[in-house]
Amino acid sequence: MTDSKYEVVIGLEVHTELKTNTKIFCSCSTEFGGEPNTHVCPGCLGMPGVLPVLNKRVVDFAIMAGLALNCQIAEFSKFDRKHYFYPDLPTSYQISQFDQPICKNGYLEIDINGEQKRIGINRIHMEEDASKLVHGGASIATSSYSLVDYNRGGVPLLEIVSEPDIRSPEEARAYLEKLKSILEYTEVSDCKMQEGSLRCDANVSVMPKGSKEFGTRVEIKNLNSFRALKKALEYEVMRHIQALEEGEPLIQETRTWDENKGITLSMRTKEEAHDYRYFPDPDLVPVIISREWVEEIRRNLPELPQARKERFMREYGLPAYDASIITSSKALAEYFDACVALYPEAKTVSNWLMGDLIRSLNAEDQDIRDCRIRPEMLVEMLRLIDNKTISGKIAKTVFEEMFQSGKKPADIVKEKGLVQITDQGEIEAMVDQVIEANPKSVEDFKSGKEKAIGFLVGQVMKLSKGKANPNMVNELLRKKLK
Repeated sequence: MTDSKYEVVIGLEVHTELKTNTKIFCSCSTEFGGEPNTHVCPGCLGMPGVLPVLNKRVVDFAIMAGLALNCQIAEFSKFDRKHYFYPDLPTSYQISQFDQPICKNGYLEIDINGEQKRIGINRIHMEEDASKLVHGGASIATSSYSLVDYNRGGVPLLEIVSEPDIRSPEEARAYLEKLKSILEYTEVSDCKMQEGSLRCDANVSVMPKGSKEFGTRVEIKNLNSFRALKKALEYEVMRHIQALEEGEPLIQETRTWDENKGITLSMRTKEEAHDYRYFPDPDLVPVIISREWVEEIRRNLPELPQARKERFMREYGLPAYDASIITSSKALAEYFDACVALYPEAKTVSNWLMGDLIRSLNAEDQDIRDCRIRPEMLVEMLRLIDNKTISGKIAKTVFEEMFQSGKKPADIVKEKGLVQITDQGEIEAMVDQVIEANPKSVEDFKSGKEKAIGFLVGQVMKLSKGKANPNMVNELLRKKLK
């Protein structure tokens, strides 16, 4: 995608809302979807005289995420006030962490074209989320007014800041996908990007290949899907290269992604850290973390994506590609584990998950946790194939009906009369009918054209409405034609 004369430099700032029941500094609910301005109190509305109290579960989750991302956990960290004036902050400052974050110097590894690449993680820090602006138009750039919903204000966040080690939009997407997977496995966040509980700001610049100095950096705000991240970066890289080629100046700024137009738009010139006037929050004591606290959380870390991938390859004999796809989602990996516990043909289960199941989920924009086909139902269908009650082709029809209705496979087979035909006499009569109706294909097969048998098998299956046993059809056709 990029001009070979240039090198792309990308760093990501990922914000993930933590899966706590209450906010970071007060007892208001973090539940998504409440009526506007109902999950609020004097504390998260910034009323005078109210003091914040740190939610310990937030610190637990920060330590857990840091360990899962190979970070050093600080024994001493503190909260700071980050000042900026915007309607989503009732106090005109955000409680965050500046020079002493809770986690530093981590990394995660991504797979790019079959090779592993390590992306450094500069820091992870705790902070409160800002409130939500509800725009009067399609986007902030096209709206004549905005309303403020303070429900989200004070929801606990982790900001995970990568090093500028990412060199393409493809690598950026792979990094975000891997990060999302790790956060899901640790259960520190539900990572529902459509609800804003995982979102990303991307910093991008372009420099001549071989240069030691980065180009002018631009930040793209609030990217909330893998597709948006990749498309926005592709556009921005192209814009930078075009400006460099034409000798036009680039300015350090913050931009927004317009999904409908497929372009980024300027929002404001980029502030530097000192513009925020950080200083230690006088209402919050420092966070002191003992080694015992860290080690207790380390002992209780769940199986992470890479470990589960290796286990699936070792225990089930799955190819690396299958194991990588299935373990990319914790819910999908648990679904697979549940299926294999009931039906030990792991590769057969993998094929159905990676084919029909994922395709159907994507088509309906549905999460596997909401899928009507439970593991025991999929296994029941596979057993119907094994005992020749239905063919593999009929199973596709059964699967589609299961996915839409949630009915059990045996009930679908019975209701729709989908039981496979295995009576030799009945199949033989259909074979004879097809041979008589297709003399040219018969002659083609007899003259050595092997593909002709596939056409004849298809005609028999069509005549039987997909219910004839395909192996018997193939066998009888070959026997009669020879």
